[in-house]
Amino acid sequence: MSASGPFPASLRRVYWETTAGCNLRCIHCRRQDVLAKGAPDELTTAEGLKLIDDLALMGKPVLIFSGGEPLFRRDIFELMAHARGRGLPLALATNGTLVGDAMAKKLKDAGVYYASISLDGATPAVHDAFRGAGNFERAVRGLKAMKAAGISVQVNFTVTRRNVHEVEAMHRLVSEIGGFALYLFLLVPVGCGVSIAESDMLPSSEVEKWLKWVSAVDKPGMLPVKAICAPHYFRVSHELTDPEGPIAEDRKGCLAGIHMCFVSHKGDVTPCGYLPVSAGNVRENPFGLIWKSSQVFRDLRDPSLLEGRCGSCEFARVCGGCRARGWFASNDILAEEPFCAYEPAAAGK
Repeated sequence: MSASGPFPASLRRVYWETTAGCNLRCIHCRRQDVLAKGAPDELTTAEGLKLIDDLALMGKPVLIFSGGEPLFRRDIFELMAHARGRGLPLALATNGTLVGDAMAKKLKDAGVYYASISLDGATPAVHDAFRGAGNFERAVRGLKAMKAAGISVQVNFTVTRRNVHEVEAMHRLVSEIGGFALYLFLLVPVGCGVSIAESDMLPSSEVEKWLKWVSAVDKPGMLPVKAICAPHYFRVSHELTDPEGPIAEDRKGCLAGIHMCFVSHKGDVTPCGYLPVSAGNVRENPFGLIWKSSQVFRDLRDPSLLEGRCGSCEFARVCGGCRARGWFASNDILAEEPFCAYEPAAAGK
């Protein structure tokens, strides 16, 4: 392993699950207990304001208001106003179905500069099979409304066996409707996704095929396309574009606990929204103390601790493997990525 040691803690993004409430019941949601309204144990307004104050002391990372559906939270605009006043860049992760022209303008006025909307099919039939009848049209309407209001909107597409045939059509659709970027998420078996993991997760060989496709289409001047929860993309990209060159030493793959983290609706700080291993709770300790001192985060920042194929891999620093899928397979946040096809050169030595 490289002698350059553990990665320094450099917080860039914080995803806050402001509420467990949501108007949809998606079959692949990372949550299992989606509620018709906010949970009684979610952070109060006062606790949310305190969290925002703590984040403002952390170099002002981007704060992504997430859920559930964040627009379900009654005080969401009060929280946004406070975050904006503390100088935090504001983003929104929404299903888009509750956003019309008036809501889009309100979000823009609140300081939201960037948003993501999930489309899991390029056609209503495929998308609505994941998210319910009529929700494709509602999500597209929300995207167009936010774009018209001056908010940059990326489309999140969770790739599974049942919709992978629409990846290229989704690329065309997002380009046509003016999306800012297309993010292709590999399914992570957590929450509701556990029940469809066996039937819907792509085999590692097909993952390789689509990661090569991303490398081919993500070019300057074109619609940005990113592979998310697919850290081995950076190994694939290296093999395709600069196989004889040096391997990057900075982490570009799994950023969980290194450059980003997740705060649950009840205050648990976890490496990401798909890895339900708590590093601490903001009701008990300040966010900054958890980020800097948690053993969970310290372990994730040290690539020399990775196990199995990830531990012997020459791409360990730049990739790191998906820690959530490793945890799902082995109940160990440092276990090897089970859906990577690569066999490290050092594995057999």
